Amino acid sequence: MADSSELTEENSHPSSLLTSNTLSGHQSFDSIISDAKSTADTTADFYYHGLTSRRYALVGVACSIIFSCLFIIAGVITFANHGILGVTRLFNLVNVDKGALQGILTLILDLIVMLCTESIGFVHGVSLRAALASESRLRFNTNLRLLTAARGWYNPNGALFNGIAAVLLIISYSSASVVVCLDQNNWETFQTVDEGIAIAGIPLLILGVALLLQVIIALSGMRAVKALTWSSSPFDLTAALVHHAQLTPNTFRCMRRVSDIDTYGGPAKPPETQPSAWHAHPSIRKVVISLWVIVAACAGWAVLVMYVWDRFPTSSLFEFSTYPLTLQTWSFFRSARSNAIVYLMPGSDLEVGILLYINIVFLQGPLTLGLHCSELIANVIRDERQWRCATRSKGLRVAMNPLESIFNHPICLILFIAKPFLHWMFGLSFGIYISAANETLDFIPIAMYTAQIWNLCIALFIFACFFTFVALRRPSGPQPAAYGHLQTLADLVDEWSPVMWWGHKEDGIPYCHAGTSDHPLPDVKLDCIYAGSGAGSLVPLS
Repeated sequence: MADSSELTEENSHPSSLLTSNTLSGHQSFDSIISDAKSTADTTADFYYHGLTSRRYALVGVACSIIFSCLFIIAGVITFANHGILGVTRLFNLVNVDKGALQGILTLILDLIVMLCTESIGFVHGVSLRAALASESRLRFNTNLRLLTAARGWYNPNGALFNGIAAVLLIISYSSASVVVCLDQNNWETFQTVDEGIAIAGIPLLILGVALLLQVIIALSGMRAVKALTWSSSPFDLTAALVHHAQLTPNTFRCMRRVSDIDTYGGPAKPPETQPSAWHAHPSIRKVVISLWVIVAACAGWAVLVMYVWDRFPTSSLFEFSTYPLTLQTWSFFRSARSNAIVYLMPGSDLEVGILLYINIVFLQGPLTLGLHCSELIANVIRDERQWRCATRSKGLRVAMNPLESIFNHPICLILFIAKPFLHWMFGLSFGIYISAANETLDFIPIAMYTAQIWNLCIALFIFACFFTFVALRRPSGPQPAAYGHLQTLADLVDEWSPVMWWGHKEDGIPYCHAGTSDHPLPDVKLDCIYAGSGAGSLVPLS
């Protein structure tokens, strides 16, 4: 929970921030609305500023700066010593499986890139959220970070810089897949080959620059706006917006869910089931559809490779594996018997190196953006699960530790593991063997492994099925679903405290009241109509 220094308290104890008003029978409908709006500023005069989250994020950004500088320095040194196509040998290989070692080092580099980009992305997401709130355009706690932009062409949170950040993210993962290479030193007799693991200077330099530019964009966005809170919790953000008069709770919507946001928000009976994330958040549908498009594209890629291998065995553009794709040659890892097509790219031409990056971005870009967009589903479900804790015995904890939000929510943990794993599987299916001789790039064979592409397709199919199921799943129970929708949360939460419970609060004729409290509440009554505090003496609305 937040330290006392991180809480802002102003007039009263949180449990007394909103009191029930006893309305006389002669009080008009308009006077109730006026009274509710006059007390809106006191419904959430405390909130968690998320200073712990900010410290974690800035430490991650600092580490990203350190790694990016190290990558740039290593790339520049390699460039200065061995030329533009040079490599720097790390160590020699003696009785070691060079393919496995190269894959392990690439996986480690992918993990480093993921941790750096996640830290940078958190800072960028907070600044974008603050920019959208200042423009009164923030609807949900979680948004598509790189595909949602603030107004302004030169705004660091605008569309231009978000597009640049998306390209830099793709380049970061693409560069990591080609940094580690195999170096062969041919002695003058040409009879002995000394093999070793090396790092290619140009890809490492590009990786460092891409990470550093992402840091600059994120920090520029952070300086351009004032973040009300760094917390990942939708309740801290809602309380901050209400406290700063950027969000006003509506009356008579204590039983209205997010799917009712565009309808008349009058009294309602508690529903037995709630809408799914697919119906509640419009961007969820686009993300799910994009995941299935990626699965179809991966399957098409595999079919194309099989077609080329079968129909053009004598083409001068490709070299082919002599082993057909069978159950005996099918494996998770690549081997000498794997079915594949290979085409060579000479490393002596810098333009070919640029073409190589275009190839990687074209193939790996959709995977990178698809995994990035999947964060929306994971975080929206996380927000809803946090809200539904309000009807459990332990209640809802408003503040959220950013690390706990990953490891305490299975869907966030699955996505956290899936990102580097799927990128690694992509590396297994699309092999770029940067080969060097005497610390200079010699040629670049690019291999496409049929079985490994199908393995990636199967993994993406399972990933898409899981996220589709989660997005279509409908929560049960009468508690209105919010999915991190800020206006809905502001309407449902009428009493703010560090730990809250939601349930039946007040009987009335003809309307009852449901809301939150700092102590456990009884379940709502399914046969009653709920409208809000003080609505019990109103004439039923037609």
